[in-house]
Amino acid sequence: MALDFYYGSGSPYAWKVWLVLEHKGIPYNFKLLSFDKEETKSPAFRAINPRGKVPTIVDNGFALWESGPVAEYLEERYPQKPLMPTDAKARALVRRIAAETQDYLAKVVEHLIEITLYGERAPTTEALAEAKKAVMDELARIEAEFAGPGVVGALSLADFTMLPWVRSLRRVNDRKPGMGITADQLPPKLRGWVKMIESLPYYEKTLPPHWKG
Repeated sequence: MALDFYYGSGSPYAWKVWLVLEHKGIPYNFKLLSFDKEETKSPAFRAINPRGKVPTIVDNGFALWESGPVAEYLEERYPQKPLMPTDAKARALVRRIAAETQDYLAKVVEHLIEITLYGERAPTTEALAEAKKAVMDELARIEAEFAGPGVVGALSLADFTMLPWVRSLRRVNDRKPGMGITADQLPPKLRGWVKMIESLPYYEKTLPPHWKG
């Protein structure tokens, strides 16, 4: 029986889970919720997830949310095409990189998005430079210990956690040329990593639907 996958277009956390589902070939019913229509706040959805957030899955009656636990649940429940190494230290490294991505990289990317795409006025030259430097500093930390071909070696949950945030940098530049960070401006190893990720057969399918318009 296919599980239900509740998704919101552009959510980096939901995108991560979508990548896991596609990578593993897990059958799922795609439930696209509109943020604009506040469908995540509907009584029907809150009956499933009281927090009204995506991603949320319902697997044979078992409801689960928060992208990290959902991704690890899928890894354990559906062990085909694993996204976690077997070695304890390597698994801890994947979890650490994923946690740092969400605790540090996400925050500086969100700040850049906020001042460029959603501010009442364009950011000052100084504010934009400071925001972009904060992003590049975090990317440099990842670059310094990049293993290849994925961030920690084989493709893992760390890569799927990072991808939405890194790709969001290009999204900013698509909408506000010069204000984002393009692939060719990334550190060298991460440029190759982006090409590897974009070559995955499900990459285009999982791009946020409203980014394609």
